[in-house]
Amino acid sequence: MINPLSLASHGPVIPVIVLQRLEDAVPLAEALLAGGVKVLEVTLRTPVALRCIEAIARALPEALVGAGTVRSVADAQAALDAGSRFAVSPGYTAEIGVACRRIGLPLLPGVATASEVMAASADGLGFLKFFPAVQAGGLAMLKALGGPFPDIDFCPTGGISLASAPQFLALPNVRVCGGSWLTPADAVAARDWARITRLAREAGALRA
Repeated sequence: MINPLSLASHGPVIPVIVLQRLEDAVPLAEALLAGGVKVLEVTLRTPVALRCIEAIARALPEALVGAGTVRSVADAQAALDAGSRFAVSPGYTAEIGVACRRIGLPLLPGVATASEVMAASADGLGFLKFFPAVQAGGLAMLKALGGPFPDIDFCPTGGISLASAPQFLALPNVRVCGGSWLTPADAVAARDWARITRLAREAGALRA
């Protein structure tokens, strides 16, 4: 079982991936790997998401593929069964925290308020997703949370772009950003893997 914080050691951005077609899963993952992006969050927002995770995990063991949008204990178990190396949730409940510990699935839980940070921290979680980052207060909120929670690290996700990511990454309590801009829907639909590799390289250069 990996330490969730180790996900931040592989690059400054974790792509937030939405896949509509199973046949796109492995080529998309290969394009991201070619651009230096190893940690892949495939969101459970489509009917094929779990099968996509399974396909990537089998074909590309060098990738660290995980499941995003994990909202329940059943989601967590299904993600693990599909080959997920980690789980990302939009919010946090103690039930999901307990379940992930029980099955050995590293969890990066979402928080948006000080109370949610305290709840996750009380359950032993010190690396949290700040979501939705821009809508929940952005840079100012992360700076404010740094005062009472100097021991907590964050992965802001939601509304972040290539242009704004450096500002988030410059904060001392931000280890990595989550971003959907690495895998734009039009590029995936067109199977423009070269563009996705290019975007991955640009993201990797944010903290070169």
